[in-house]
Parts: sequence; C-alpha cells; structure tokens
Amino acid sequence: MKEQFNERVVFGLDIGTRSVVGTVGYLKNDKLVVLAQSVRLHETRAMLDGQIHDIGMVGATIQEVKEELEKATDIHLTDVCIAAAGRVLKTVESRYDDEYVDQREVTNEDIYNLESNAVQKAYREFLLHNNTNLTFYLVGYSTIHYYLNGYQIGNLEGHTAGKVGVELIATFLPEDVVDGLYKACERAGLHVANLTLEPIAAMMVAIPERFRMLNLALIDVGAGTSDICITDEGTIMAYGMIPTAGDFLTEAIAKHCLVDFNGADEIKIAATTQDKVTYMDIMGLKKQISAKEIQRTIKPLVDQMAREVTERIRQLNGDKPVSAVFVVGGGGTIPGYTKSIAKYMGLPEERVALRGEEVMKDITFLNDDGIVRDSKLVTPLGICLSFYQEANNFVYVSFNGHQIKMYDNGKLAILDVAMQEDFPNEDLFPKRGEALTFFVNGEKRVARGEPGEPAVISLNGQPADLHARIHANDIIDIKASTAGAPGKADINSLPEYKSKFMVNVNGLNIEASRFATVGGELQTGYYEIKPNDDIRVLDYDTAAQIAQLLDIEINEDTVIIVNNEKATPDTPVYENFKIEFKKQSEMIMDYYKDLDAKGGGYEDLPDAEEEDLHDEHTMAGDIPKEDLVRGETAPIKPVIMHDMNVIVNGDPITLRGKAEYVFVDVFDYIDFDLTKSEGRAIVTQLNGLTPDYMQKLKSGDRIEVYWKNTK
Repeated sequence: MKEQFNERVVFGLDIGTRSVVGTVGYLKNDKLVVLAQSVRLHETRAMLDGQIHDIGMVGATIQEVKEELEKATDIHLTDVCIAAAGRVLKTVESRYDDEYVDQREVTNEDIYNLESNAVQKAYREFLLHNNTNLTFYLVGYSTIHYYLNGYQIGNLEGHTAGKVGVELIATFLPEDVVDGLYKACERAGLHVANLTLEPIAAMMVAIPERFRMLNLALIDVGAGTSDICITDEGTIMAYGMIPTAGDFLTEAIAKHCLVDFNGADEIKIAATTQDKVTYMDIMGLKKQISAKEIQRTIKPLVDQMAREVTERIRQLNGDKPVSAVFVVGGGGTIPGYTKSIAKYMGLPEERVALRGEEVMKDITFLNDDGIVRDSKLVTPLGICLSFYQEANNFVYVSFNGHQIKMYDNGKLAILDVAMQEDFPNEDLFPKRGEALTFFVNGEKRVARGEPGEPAVISLNGQPADLHARIHANDIIDIKASTAGAPGKADINSLPEYKSKFMVNVNGLNIEASRFATVGGELQTGYYEIKPNDDIRVLDYDTAAQIAQLLDIEINEDTVIIVNNEKATPDTPVYENFKIEFKKQSEMIMDYYKDLDAKGGGYEDLPDAEEEDLHDEHTMAGDIPKEDLVRGETAPIKPVIMHDMNVIVNGDPITLRGKAEYVFVDVFDYIDFDLTKSEGRAIVTQLNGLTPDYMQKLKSGDRIEVYWKNTK
C-alpha cells in the first residue's frame, strides 16, 4: 500500500451480491481512520449468492468505485483487500473411527492423527459430491464430538481406549470463487494484497479480539444466506451458514403487497424506520401499509430463520448453546429477529445484540457526510482491519520441492499443508509393523508390531514438527515415516504356558510344566507363532511327559499307576493328581515279601461262623481250633485247596496248594531269576495279552515270561 500520513493506507472492497462498497483508510494507534467510502450497485445480476457470474461487469463496477475513491483521496490505488462471502464456503460433516489392536492410553498425537483422518475423509467426500477438477482450500474445522469406546466424551487425551472416534465439520473454500474475485480486481487494475472471509471481517469489528476467549457466535444476515462464525479460546473455531436471509423475507412481502422483488425490498427497508410505507402495486394502484402489518406478515418467517440459524450454531458448537450472539448485516435489522434468536438459543434477550454504531467508537470517519454507522458497515470496515493482521490470506509455500497456494487463517501449520496436498496420513505418523493374529484355546490374540520412525520434517532447513506454524515463502520438506518390525511371539511368551501346576509323583509334590499344541501337533516353548495359528495350552500332562520331566525311564518293565489305578504313558495327569512309576520285577518281589509277612494262604473273615473251622475239606482239619484263631475276636476261615494246570513258555505246569492262583504264582514253578535283569525288561503275556501281576488264573491259561533287551 502507498505510504501516507506515515502509515500504510489500505483499500478494502466488499464485493457483495447487490453492491460493491469501497473503503480507504489507515491504522493509527491501533484505530482505523477512514478517509473515504464509495458504494456502487450492480447494474445487472452479475453476482449471485456471493459468486461472480460476469467477471467483466463486476470488474467495471470495481473500476468505478476505485476511481471515485482515488478522486476523493488523491491516492493512486494499486493494491486491494477483498473478502470471500461466507455463503460460498462449503461445509462437510465427517465421522472417523480408529480401533487399536489393544487397549492403550490416548495421546495428543493420536488425537491429531484422528482429526486429520477425519478432515481427509471430509475432503474426499466433498470431492465425491462435487465432481469437478477444481481445488478446494481447507479454511478450518471444528470438532463436534469425540468418542471413547463408542461413547461421547469431552476430551480423549489420557483415557485408555480400544476404539476412538471424532465427529467434526470441515470448511472448504472453492478455488473458482477465489479466482473470480481475483480476476475481477485485475480487470480494474488492482492487485489483491489480502483475501479474508466475510465472517472473519465482520468479526474484526463486531467482536474485539479480547472477547474471543469467550464462546460467542456472530451472524451476518445478508440477502441470500445467513453466515455464521463462532469463537472460543481466542480463535475462530467454526464457520457455517443457512440458505435463508433477507431475500426470504422480501419474497413474502412481494406476495403480500403484490409488488416486484425490488419494490418489496424497498418496503422492507422502509418499514424498519417508518410507521407507514406508501408503495405502488403491479396494478398501478397506490397503497399504504403499516410497519406492524409487515411485521405480522413476516413474523413466522423471522421465527423460522431464527430457529434454523440457532440449530446450526448449536451443531457447529458441539451441540451446545454459545454464551452470546452478535448480529450484523441488513437482514439482522428486521424487528423481532434478535428476540427470536434469544428464545431458540435459550439465552436472555440482552445476550443477543445487533452490532452497529456501538462497535465503531474506535473508528474515525474523516468525511462523515451521509455515512450511516449501522450493521451494514461492519463487514467493509472489517475487510480493511484484516489487512493489518497479516493473516486470513493466500500465501505460497514450497512443499517437497514444488510451490503450492494455501489459505492462511492465522494458525496455518505444516499439518495443514500436508492435508491440502493429500500427503498420506499414514506417512506422517510412525507406522507399526503388521500385527500378528493367532488363537489360544479358541481366544483371539494379537501381538502388536513395533512402532516405526516418525516422518522427518524440516522447515526452512531446520527440524520441525507437524504443528509448527508456517508463513509465506516457507520451505517445507517431509520424508515419509517408516514401518516398524512386525509383531512376533513364541509359545514361551503365553501366560497360560508359563504357569505351573502341582502333581504328586512317587510321594513327592512337584511342579509340572504346561505343554502346547499348534494345529494338533505338540510344540516346544521356543516355537515361533505364525499368523492364524490355533494354539492349545493343555491343562494336563501325560504320564510320559511327567516321567520325562523327572528323567524317569519308561520301558516294558515299568508299571504306571495314576490315582491308584493302572495307567498308560498317554494317561492325562491333571493338577493335584497322584502318579507312581514302579518296576514290574520290584512289584513281584514286594508281593512275595508281603505274602511271607502274612503267613500265606489265609484271608481275614470277621463274619465266619466258628463251626466253619472244622469243615471236612479243610487242610488244617487236625489243627487245634485255638491255633486257627487270630487274636481273640478275629477268626480265620481255612481255604479250600485245589490243583490247576497251565502252559508256561510252552510247557505244562501244575500249580498246587492254593484255593486260587494269580499270575505271580507262576514264578514259583519256573527257573526265572528276577534279580538278574542286567538292563533288560521283563516281558509277560497271558493268553497273548499283557496281564496284571495279581490277575487270577484259570485252568488251561497260556503264559509267556522272558527277558527283552531295551537297548
């Protein structure tokens, strides 16, 4: 801008749907001094809803405003500040969820990752429904809700989660709108020095920066739309609009009064300052209508506008009301509008205010002739003030070697550039290696991959992070993040496999180890688990595994007893089971020792009658009765003896002297030294099967007894 009064002079243009308003001024002691203003109406419908349709016609109107201001100020104007209408902003709601492979604490990095994914999703959805080759600039986004494990939550940071989500509204500015504004200015010989958004420009005047720590809403009620801007914590955190505004009311007046659109607009404006308005209808009849009747006519529509705009504000503000609402623009001057806003927002009426002259106390007008300091001036003056903020403008930066244009909203960061360029989000943050998924006892398990290295980011040659602020002509380079090692695990790492259980072995309590199978095959603890492996950690050991644990050799001479019952090497042994390992030869020797200790051939019969002691078949029939009595109260019954013929190792043998015979009795009739095993195992068979040593014999049984080498 040209130097004058030792200050930078600013030329601001509010290029609206109905008119172009030009303002020339300068900033002195942080206060705007207005040198001159000029207003020109469009001669045709060259603009519709804030977008230029006829660049030549709009450029000609801008040229007229420029020349009038140059004449009034004697300043040659070359640079200009403009604003894009809030109604041209495109907003997209987006929901994005992220599921972690296991429960973990949510960090700020996780939240940034979540939000950037949601913005990228919004951008893709926006392009899907706006199938053009145009570029859209991300202006900003506002978070509506966070979700923790499916439930809404105010702040995710620090919580332990398996699944997180975010719902937000992203705002985009179409390049064709910006391009049209730039070209119209170029037609008038002007260079665009700064471009802001109309809601931001209105905010510059209506809501001073010191108040933006509060959660406030600004509504700019124009002709076609009502633009919304919301502040909180010192920044503008959301934009929005509804497609109803002043023209909505004008159309209702046109139908009621039977006039054309322009005539209805004149009636609407006049009714804000006059009790009665005179007009001519389309029949050529002169009519008069009271301001109260007009208000009654449009009241349902005013209520509808207020209800729709408050619903949108709540949505943009996370489904909650703001603390106060400020209204600017010509449409906001309609009687009853601010009261309806207060009603639907649930605020006291004094917290919804029309902003006009009261917010212009710090603005000096050197030429005050004909200037009405009302809400219609707020946006033009804000466009001038935004120039001195050095933000809310388009800037050029270098990203990975090529130049791109970005919209700088005052908080532009490297992350915004990456998103604008559609740099893969997964390449910004450390990538974990592929997770290993498998199953343990039917339950799904996941071993997370190792985290990789984060993206290497530099800003103007210096290390930086994604959230570093950037400015015009900055040089940004990002080297994609890397993936870490894939997840891995072995059977030893399974908690179930590490646990022990107690069993009693030969009278001693020992800790038994667990065993595991993979796909039905037994594996050691060092087995490296593969994707989708079906692992079973057994809750028992076999008798053979218990023997292996204690270095007990099992051969054909070994007898296994589990819980006092004969068992096999494959018999399961569960926790607290009792297991014994014995040698067959030792059991035979123990049997004879026990038999000798009992005197042999008699068994206790506590219920025997005394006369049974003299049975005629008793071998001890001549033994005195008193010699047959064991103790005073425990009589013994003589056993009936008989012979039995069996075949042993192919030879017939007659067993004698007992009432019944068991397998071990055979050893009394064969030449077989049980003490000379010499590392061999004894093999015994009864009728081709392996017998129990106490198994009863019957006449004609075929018996085999021999030694077998075990080596």
